[in-house]
Amino acid sequence: MNSTDRPVYVAVCGGGDAADRECELAEAAGSELARAGAILVCGGLGGVMQAAVRGADTEGGITIGLLPGSSRADAAEGLTVALPTGLGEGRNLLVVRSVDVVIAIGGEFGTLSEIALALKVGVPVIGLDTWELAKRGEPVNAFPTAATAEDAVQQALDAARRRRDRD
Repeated sequence: MNSTDRPVYVAVCGGGDAADRECELAEAAGSELARAGAILVCGGLGGVMQAAVRGADTEGGITIGLLPGSSRADAAEGLTVALPTGLGEGRNLLVVRSVDVVIAIGGEFGTLSEIALALKVGVPVIGLDTWELAKRGEPVNAFPTAATAEDAVQQALDAARRRRDRD
């Protein structure tokens, strides 16, 4: 199977305790990803993760949750596949390494760690109402941002294709 025949895997990262706007953006992103035939990967819990799964589920999309604990009991409702890792926050590296691109929506320090890990290992990141980075007090344009969920998904799919063309 040629790399262009395989679906794109996209992580939607964000806080488990998220603001309403972040959840609305995540749900819209999940819907857009499913309509595009992408597979959504997330940390498998609530907040942004649950909203993205809900959006993908309404469109018949495939969703994978890499859970921090050892049980599926806390998994976001509607996940196609729930994988307990027992790794706590260490599962963030698995999320990042299992995808072609990351969409970061809002988030706290866990999301910031996923952004940093993705940038470190060369996985493209698209930001949507998320962290802004600075080094020594100067802004760092480490990743592009989007104004809407639709724009974030389009940028993510484009970035994934460019990455696949390089690999």
